[in-house]
Amino acid sequence: MPPKQRHAGSATTTSTTPSKPSTSSYVSTSAKSHSTSSTDASEIARSVWNKYLSKTPQRVKLLDSFMAFLVVVGALQFLYCCLVGNFPFNAFLSGFSATVGQFVLTASLRIQTNPDNKSEFESISAERAFADYVFGSLLLHFFCVNFIN
Repeated sequence: MPPKQRHAGSATTTSTTPSKPSTSSYVSTSAKSHSTSSTDASEIARSVWNKYLSKTPQRVKLLDSFMAFLVVVGALQFLYCCLVGNFPFNAFLSGFSATVGQFVLTASLRIQTNPDNKSEFESISAERAFADYVFGSLLLHFFCVNFIN
């Protein structure tokens, strides 16, 4: 690189290095890529949602909505415990564990009765899976009620 030259009457320096682009060009490029990626993400989410609505059987959608309800109830119980307090701690533990346990049992029922998983559970009929679900739910709630005192 050649040395910089100074002129006697001027305080400016000349340089032969190329100038770097301004940061505004970087900002506009990153803003474009960010908006493109968020558009792509929304398109992906929309296509997944549309495929879920068109391909998923009604029975599985019903189980999914019940599982979403259980998540909301568990979150509300936890929020109540954090905000108000957990004076009857056994009641909180019992209610929260009943919610989590019911979610797990419902997820198991969903997996066993989903037609896409039929090859994995050939020996288990939908009626048998539902009977196991009801029996497990009764046991879970029996223990939760006894835990309250």
